[in-house]
Amino acid sequence: MSNDVDFDLTPDQWEALRALRNPVPHGRLSKAYLLEGLVKLGLVVVHDGVPAMTATGRKVLVRGSCRLLDLVA
Repeated sequence: MSNDVDFDLTPDQWEALRALRNPVPHGRLSKAYLLEGLVKLGLVVVHDGVPAMTATGRKVLVRGSCRLLDLVA
């Protein structure tokens, strides 16, 4: 399996990425700087002011879910 979607995100970035799984109310996240960081990584795009997860962002979220479970355990 390829490691091309292996990102070292902060817990806040993971939470922001997870929040984008569902429609964002009024197109806003609580911490805009997190969104900017995810855009720079290519995990999120913003169209007409509304953030959306990219295909790469979805892959990162799915692959990273295992790591998040390890942190909780």
